[in-house]
Amino acid sequence: MKALWILAMLDGLLKKINKTNEIGEWRSTLVGAPLVDDIAKFIGFLVLVLESENGICVQHSQKIHFVLLISRQGKVRLTKWYSPYTQKERTKVIRELSGVILSRGPKLCNFVEWRGYKVVYKRYASLYFCMCIDQDDNELEVLEIIHHFVEILDRYFGSVCELDLIFNFHKAYYILDEILIAGELQESSKKTVARLIAAQDSLVETAKEEASSISNIIAQATK
Repeated sequence: MKALWILAMLDGLLKKINKTNEIGEWRSTLVGAPLVDDIAKFIGFLVLVLESENGICVQHSQKIHFVLLISRQGKVRLTKWYSPYTQKERTKVIRELSGVILSRGPKLCNFVEWRGYKVVYKRYASLYFCMCIDQDDNELEVLEIIHHFVEILDRYFGSVCELDLIFNFHKAYYILDEILIAGELQESSKKTVARLIAAQDSLVETAKEEASSISNIIAQATK
């Protein structure tokens, strides 16, 4: 899928370049600036893909303001806020974006301009994964981060579905917290995230066993 996506993006850029050569113009006010901007965004996307494949973690400057997981019925399955919003503002944001994103057709692009920001979303099965970024940030990188998150969820749960996130929402938060910190990508290696989550699960199981042993000792002592 990534290879096809990269080829499609390259094809689009080459068509722009050919069109520019045909009309014999390279003016920053007409064709040059948009084309250079597209190339810059595409290079950033390629860097993120290579980091993900090779497990390289690099600090990125762009910030994600919040993450939303919304079902087709408009139910919120996960929220994570990296910028300050009051509870009233959060409710309003969720209501607005649910109406905007759920009403969009499947053939429309995955970017929505909203309140001076840009919301990047992608649908997987019955869930919409949404992330809000600044207008000048690279939406292709955010799409890759969303896909990265979904791949880790799928690897952890084994063909993840909406019910997995409903009954194990705390684990979804664990995984998201390993990927993003303060709205910035911190870990691009799927293997590293999987190892850290497995270590957390091991600690939880150990704590449960210890608590059960203590409960048994107390029960025997009070007989």
